[in-house]
Amino acid sequence: MKWHVFPQGPLCSIRRALMLWLLPLFLVVAATSAALSWWSYGRMVDGFMDDQMQQLASSIASHQVTQLPQHTRERVHEWGAYIVQVHAAGGRPELSSVAGFELPLQHGSGFHDAVHEGRRWRTYVVPAAGDGRIVQVAQSGSFRTRLAAERAFTAIAPMLVLLPLAMLVLWLVARAMARALQDIGRQAAQQDEHNLTGLAMDRVPIEIEPLVVSFNALLGRLRDAFATQRRFVQDAAHELRTPVTAIGLQLENLRCDVDCGATSERFGQLEAGVRRAQRVVDQMLRLSRQEAAGADGPAIVDLQTQLRESINTLIALADQRHIDLGLAADAHTAPLTLQCAAGDLRSVLDNLIENAMRYTPEGGVVDVRLLHDQGRMALEVVDTGPGIPPELLPRVFDRFFRVPGNGASGSGLGLAIAQAAARRCGLAVTLRNRDDRSGLIARVEAVGLTAT
Repeated sequence: MKWHVFPQGPLCSIRRALMLWLLPLFLVVAATSAALSWWSYGRMVDGFMDDQMQQLASSIASHQVTQLPQHTRERVHEWGAYIVQVHAAGGRPELSSVAGFELPLQHGSGFHDAVHEGRRWRTYVVPAAGDGRIVQVAQSGSFRTRLAAERAFTAIAPMLVLLPLAMLVLWLVARAMARALQDIGRQAAQQDEHNLTGLAMDRVPIEIEPLVVSFNALLGRLRDAFATQRRFVQDAAHELRTPVTAIGLQLENLRCDVDCGATSERFGQLEAGVRRAQRVVDQMLRLSRQEAAGADGPAIVDLQTQLRESINTLIALADQRHIDLGLAADAHTAPLTLQCAAGDLRSVLDNLIENAMRYTPEGGVVDVRLLHDQGRMALEVVDTGPGIPPELLPRVFDRFFRVPGNGASGSGLGLAIAQAAARRCGLAVTLRNRDDRSGLIARVEAVGLTAT
């Protein structure tokens, strides 16, 4: 089983992984340092205090002492004052530096550890010279422990202050690293078939550099693949256009020589097939040109101007089929602008309007509406055609898909072209059937489509 640095689930994060691994390490180091400091200072305090006790006891034992300085119990316990006791040769207490304190005399010379009145005591016993008396010096063990703890805490206090500061710095550095990686991710997310320029290599961490290099190499291969695909579609469409056009001209020349009856009906079917082939070739050329990396480039485009140009271009087709084509918009509406390639926006409008007219029967109506919907602008193309079965609505944007049983001529590429162009403009195209009567509503909207 392979071992991973990053845990699974929500904790799979660089920042969380650093905290998960380094925080326990810092805590272990801090605890170890505290333990070593306490042990070291405990030995140092014990050694220093024992030396002081030994000197004091030896000094008193070498003199004939008849009186000792008095201390209070508070001074003994809080400040670590030494308790001096002088015992007679038989062990009877004679003198004490703390009144009423009777610590039993420890047997044997030297250092001893004793417990009296529930407290620990460190004692040193030495016999006096000549008169047989015994001197015992005692000190509170809890005072020594507290003194060692205070010195140890003083030593590790900077580390305790540094620990949260180090964690904060670590968190901020990890956050900055995460933002740098997010910037690389955003650059990668901005790449599409029309913008495969590769990711910038400046200020890329050495650890991430192989990943970015590999991604750029992949983008290069995708660039070549898309270019090859576009060249193939363009070449195929160009090669097909000439023979299909020639066949169409020959059919027109033969039309006058075709007799009526079954032969004329078959000839009409042949003409319809050739016209559909011509339309497919034209749509393939248009699609390949649109996918050829946005020749126009983004610009500020006036939506209403583009709408009027599209309607003026298609008004002749509408008159030919006796279709009422119109624009429903407030004359006082402020200009509506959108930042995109003008050719892409024009392609969206032309294909949606032309598609509506193609499936609207003669004498029908196609309305183009500009609406204010929830604080933003929306565009709708409404027709009076047969509509689309609800189960087929998700498929209408597929290339070369045509609704079965519909007699209208078409290539099945118009809506696919419109959707691709709309995405490049930052727009969304949706279709739904009308509720009031038969017909279809094609809606174009985006958050950025606002009045300016």
